Amino acid sequence: MKKLINQPEDFVKESLAGMAIAHSDLIKVNYDPTFVYRATAPIPGKVAIISGGGSGHEPMHAGFVGQGMLDAACPGEVFTSPTPDQMLAAAQQVDGGAGILYIVKNYSGDVMNFEMATELARSEGIRVLNILIDDDVAVKDSLYTQGRRGVGTTVLAEKICGAAAEQGYDLPQIADLCRRVNLNGRSMGIALTSCTVPASGTPTFTLSDREMEIGIGIHGEPGRERIDLKSADEIAEILTQTILDDVDYNRVVREWDENSGEWVDVELVDPPLQTGDRLLVFVNSMGGTPLSELYLIYRQLAEICEQRGMLIVRNLVGPYITSLEMQGCSITLLKLDDELLRLWDAPVHTPNLRWGM
Repeated sequence: MKKLINQPEDFVKESLAGMAIAHSDLIKVNYDPTFVYRATAPIPGKVAIISGGGSGHEPMHAGFVGQGMLDAACPGEVFTSPTPDQMLAAAQQVDGGAGILYIVKNYSGDVMNFEMATELARSEGIRVLNILIDDDVAVKDSLYTQGRRGVGTTVLAEKICGAAAEQGYDLPQIADLCRRVNLNGRSMGIALTSCTVPASGTPTFTLSDREMEIGIGIHGEPGRERIDLKSADEIAEILTQTILDDVDYNRVVREWDENSGEWVDVELVDPPLQTGDRLLVFVNSMGGTPLSELYLIYRQLAEICEQRGMLIVRNLVGPYITSLEMQGCSITLLKLDDELLRLWDAPVHTPNLRWGM
């Protein structure tokens, strides 16, 4: 293992410490329990947006804390869910009196711990709602989750919901907005290599020089199939067509119901992507793929969308939800309406996403 680390057990803490120094005007870090929060928090009267998950996916989530996005992020150890006490402490720190929205990727540990944190916060009088992101079309179930995994749409939901909170949306409005982003977003990724978790010191899985994994998860969990290595155009074709051809997906998720004061099962149905849709296209590096290669993927993706009669009106290209140093990429397509487009364009100022300021 060759990594720029000191002791593996100090990896997350020392990385956060460096981040806090580099962006002291934007964020602060609490270490016991660990969470990153907006330097100006709490903001009275504003709904606070919190997300989190295992480290190793940087800049998600800590790199998106700041104006127009997250108020706090809870990082676990590498590929390990944060704990409920982290989430509760973050909520206590950033609560401005208008409530908290937890944005939760659909991984079993994240779901369970955020549910516990929701109940703890509500017992202290903090109003909390949580919305799951489950946008990965690759597989229905995986090693880490029941139902589709939460991946690239998470970044888009954090940006759009963060903008809505800045503009004064109330908590139910932002929860509905987050749910709509999730329902209109679809993602799929591939891996060319594995990654190495510092604590283990060995690759998570192995791929030969002539193999690739289709539908890989962000923790290295298996995808749909392992096939011979393809060209960039062929990879873009596989990922994009799989997303576009995805049929309506009915799912049941657990959400907190404020009227009954308990967790309830909510049935959701994805609207299909179709001709005439306006799209936000997100081409993401898994950490080890250079930007030049991502633009090869984007080029072919744009051609496919044009052939299908879909209009790309916004894009995001780069390493925004990674898997340490894994080589590979993912594609996320989000169907936009006027409101989502306006909120995406709204100003944002975080360590790793900023415009309009």
